[in-house]
Amino acid sequence: MLKQLLANEYFIPLFIGFGFGVLTRVLLLRTDYRQYPTSPHGKIIHLSLGIIASSLGAVAVPALLKENYTAITFLTVAAQQFRDVRKMERDTLTEVDQHELVPRGGSYIEGIAMAFEGRNYLVIFVAFVTTFAAVLFAWWGGLIAGIVTMGIGLKFKSGKTLGHIVDIVPAEVHVDDNNLSVGDIYIMNIGSEEAQEQIRQHGMGFILVPKNQNAKVTIANLGQRQAILHDTATMLGVYRDDGEPSLVPMAKRDLRTGRIGLFLLPMTPDVSKAEQVIVHVPLLEYASRIPKEAPINQTAPSNDQ
Repeated sequence: MLKQLLANEYFIPLFIGFGFGVLTRVLLLRTDYRQYPTSPHGKIIHLSLGIIASSLGAVAVPALLKENYTAITFLTVAAQQFRDVRKMERDTLTEVDQHELVPRGGSYIEGIAMAFEGRNYLVIFVAFVTTFAAVLFAWWGGLIAGIVTMGIGLKFKSGKTLGHIVDIVPAEVHVDDNNLSVGDIYIMNIGSEEAQEQIRQHGMGFILVPKNQNAKVTIANLGQRQAILHDTATMLGVYRDDGEPSLVPMAKRDLRTGRIGLFLLPMTPDVSKAEQVIVHVPLLEYASRIPKEAPINQTAPSNDQ
């Protein structure tokens, strides 16, 4: 049986392509501080899908070379299945989000769901290119192509973070006449004296200063702001329980300057740790805006009256 497999001209290329595809999915899959995907069941689901994606990418090469174009149509079926994976992740995270003290928000959830769908396409790409190179240049060509394409796939593992677009400045949290402010940015009204005292003891504030016009519009997005609050609450904890609206972390915008005031209530009140968490909050694709690139913003302002 083994001799028959080795005698097949496509066995070694398929094996190399499949192996690199699965290895790419393993490296792209990790449970981090967000505890998603869950371990072990969430990982099993995504590893299984990665094996399927790797198989499809590798098998597509001999099917294409033998002009079996009917087999290629299975890739369209796979694409539909991976879109269903995105929907599954979206529905699951939306349901779970209802039980978070500080929710992720819809934009964050959509970004996570899109990432899981896109990574399956990366696996198909790695397996396809590796197998094709192994067919053309023997096994060593497959190894080189596999290492290169896997490196490309890992490069797309994560995008920019908040630290790329804002400067983070610690600010004092103070309550004056029931008005809660972070620095000079008003946050909300706090009527309960007990809540005011808890805020004075545990409150922490930061001001996010956008580096350019694009950043100013991006951090104004409510989904991006909610992602910041969720990540800080996940990493540092949150000093509140359900049914306490006065102790909800908030992010408010200074309408004059575009700065964002962050009011946090961490269980671990460490300014340096909180700053590092904020720096590494992912920049959501659905929140990113680039108004500076618009043609209307490329021209000098007119002085005509």
